[in-house]
Amino acid sequence: MMPSIITITFNPALDKSVTVEALIPEKKLKCTSPIYEPGGGGINVARAIMKLGGSAVACFLAGGDAGKEIGRLLADEQVGTMVTEIDGKTRENLVVFENSVQVQYLFDMPGPKITEEEVSAFLHRIELVKGVKFIVASGSLPDSVPVDVFARIARIAKRKGAKLIVDTSGDALNLALQEGVYLIKPNLRELALLVGEETLEPEHAVDFARELIDSGGSEVIVVSMGALGALMVTKTDVLKITPPELDIKSTVGAGDSLVAGIVLSLEEGKSIEDAVRYGVACGSAATLKPGTQLCSKTDADGIFEMMQNKTDVKPVTLATR
Repeated sequence: MMPSIITITFNPALDKSVTVEALIPEKKLKCTSPIYEPGGGGINVARAIMKLGGSAVACFLAGGDAGKEIGRLLADEQVGTMVTEIDGKTRENLVVFENSVQVQYLFDMPGPKITEEEVSAFLHRIELVKGVKFIVASGSLPDSVPVDVFARIARIAKRKGAKLIVDTSGDALNLALQEGVYLIKPNLRELALLVGEETLEPEHAVDFARELIDSGGSEVIVVSMGALGALMVTKTDVLKITPPELDIKSTVGAGDSLVAGIVLSLEEGKSIEDAVRYGVACGSAATLKPGTQLCSKTDADGIFEMMQNKTDVKPVTLATR
């Protein structure tokens, strides 16, 4: 039986993380033993949901040895999968932590060649899945995937009566908004680009988000602002959610953990306000982990409890541009 949450990833990756003492040009650098993890937006969301005590099926395209290894690693984590095989080879990313200066580098590789036939077969399988209440379409697109693919998923979600959460950027996100989705999670720059601006100050984020909501693009917009937390904007409400100050080790995986906390809370029947609060706690929990690790339930629940006792989780007044 399929869970009520599925995630969609067009550009998964096998993430390899190592530590070196220092990055020095033209010298053989001794690395620690690599840690391998399955990666890619939707895959990470499904993994985080599992870590938080829920369940989701990760739907993704995969090929080659890296694609097979992602499947094995997800099985080890007991994450359900629906894999559509492709002829191309799934990418491998490299994360290098430089110990001497405590800095992390993420080498993000290009995705494989994916044919229209492979994309169509993937979307057809998603349409056939029964009982889905939430679809999370997350991550980047390989250059070969049509830019309107998230918009096509939006139409599938409507036919299935499922709520679509989209976490991507650029033209792919713009086209999805033209179809209408339930929730998007842009950062400040991504929100600015959506409304034709180069940059955006935090105090104007609410106005811009409201423009998109009033146009019917998205019912809920969660603007992620890193250590500043997030803004949740709906047609009637605005909420600024600030996490406690934490010892941040890595921001990789924080956005996916945030989305996981939101969708799992919604699936459990929580209000959108409480769902976003818990999502921010999950995103913050991920920053406590080094490398590409995601949130843990213990950390997320602890941060959420700290946030419940804070006084700066409050409605905000709309700014005027």
